[in-house]
Amino acid sequence: MLEPEEEYMLAKRWVDHEDSGAAHKLVTSHLRLAAKIAMGYRGYGLPQAEVISEANVGLMQAVKRFDPEKGFRLATYAMWWIRASIQEYILRSWSLVKLGTTSGQKKLFFNLRKAKARIGALEEGDLRPENVKQIANDLGVTEDEVISMNRRMSGGDASLNATIGSEDDGTAQWQDWLQDEDADQATEYAERDEMDARRELLAEAMGVLNERERDILVQRRLSEESITLEDLSAQYSVSRERIRQIEVRAFEKLQKRMQELAMEKGMLESA
Repeated sequence: MLEPEEEYMLAKRWVDHEDSGAAHKLVTSHLRLAAKIAMGYRGYGLPQAEVISEANVGLMQAVKRFDPEKGFRLATYAMWWIRASIQEYILRSWSLVKLGTTSGQKKLFFNLRKAKARIGALEEGDLRPENVKQIANDLGVTEDEVISMNRRMSGGDASLNATIGSEDDGTAQWQDWLQDEDADQATEYAERDEMDARRELLAEAMGVLNERERDILVQRRLSEESITLEDLSAQYSVSRERIRQIEVRAFEKLQKRMQELAMEKGMLESA
């Protein structure tokens, strides 16, 4: 691990001179952080090596965009990029959750297993009504969303390598009957570029927030597991309502700044 002064000098060398050696050292010194975060996503049935690889991609994106003059450590900045990269990979890999779903549904997807474990609802099949109600209250979603997501996650994704019919029918697999309706490579690259641009926009817009606003917003809306208003009120020695006000104000500031930056970069047309 790097000392703060060494980290700062390496980051400055990358920002000022694009020193690839400095960037490489920043990345390699934080690989354990990326792996640790990746290990928290073991419950989604995906190869752990690929999850760690996606975590490393997020880490490299963080190093590329890190500004040492902001006054915080690379690890703090990189955590968001690492989690975002992993979660995008999981969402792409699970056909049951599309990127077009609401933030509440994504939150439910990434927290349902933990919520079920906390109340001891580990059996397969439908949840009991009282469990559905408790999970819905804990995660701030509707009971119908809990029931639907639980059924879809319990069923999982069918394997494309599963054979069709009996052995006498040959060795045809489901994937042999599927038409390739995916977009061409140019479209896929364009979509990936757009996603990268949005992430960069968010990271840049975060600079409009002060340290407390940024910390509260990250812990409430951008973390893998959202912290409660009560915990944050104890952390900052203010009321829950004050924390809620800061969160709402920070989100509004962030949203406004993202729109301004998008206009400046030509990503949005002026009204």
